[in-house]
Amino acid sequence: MSAGRDVSMPAPVEDLLPAARRMKRSAAARYRAVSWLFAREATKESVATRVRLAASAEAVWDELMFYEEVPGRAPLLLRAVLAQPVRTEGDKRRAEATVRCVYSGGAELMKRITSVEAPRSLRFEVIEQRLGIEDCIRTLGGSYEIQSCGEASEVVLTTNYEAYLRPRALWRRVEAALVSQLHRHILGGVSAAIQRKSEVLRAEAQEPRTARRDIAGGGFACTISQSRSRH
Repeated sequence: MSAGRDVSMPAPVEDLLPAARRMKRSAAARYRAVSWLFAREATKESVATRVRLAASAEAVWDELMFYEEVPGRAPLLLRAVLAQPVRTEGDKRRAEATVRCVYSGGAELMKRITSVEAPRSLRFEVIEQRLGIEDCIRTLGGSYEIQSCGEASEVVLTTNYEAYLRPRALWRRVEAALVSQLHRHILGGVSAAIQRKSEVLRAEAQEPRTARRDIAGGGFACTISQSRSRH
């Protein structure tokens, strides 16, 4: 038997990165070609992703309202095909406000908040899209719906869009997979931000208790006080 890679084993992710970068560089031309071949009259579609977060509805809502930067790298497939979300700018707490969503490579999405029902629901419409995929997909709007589940919350992120690619039986699955990955990437960032904030609050709450125990037990705080009194 000859030595070498077992072709039955999947290639490491690192081996796929150069190909993914080449895919991303040629994305605009590829979208135009696919659009020219398959585009027809637009069909309205909707993708909803449901995620459970270990936080109250109020905590999730607060994080969504002040959520700006999207931490971490998007999944490989998402990076290869779509621009990666970077941050949001604008006040999401009031209806009629305009929010700018910044993506990698200078891409952006402009949203108008249409409905705010704290801490349960946030709805928006897209008033401008510049993501490089306009010949294939145009985003119409979407929503965040938050429901309490005991000490946790369920968040449903929905995106409504117009799709031009045919056959729809094929492209609907591809689009749903990509949009769902984007949803999970965004909500994963929200979850990570909530967890970091909880850890900081727990650490701050423990500090006064630790100081009181030291004083009551004649520990470090009392030792410093006694040392100063001798001088």
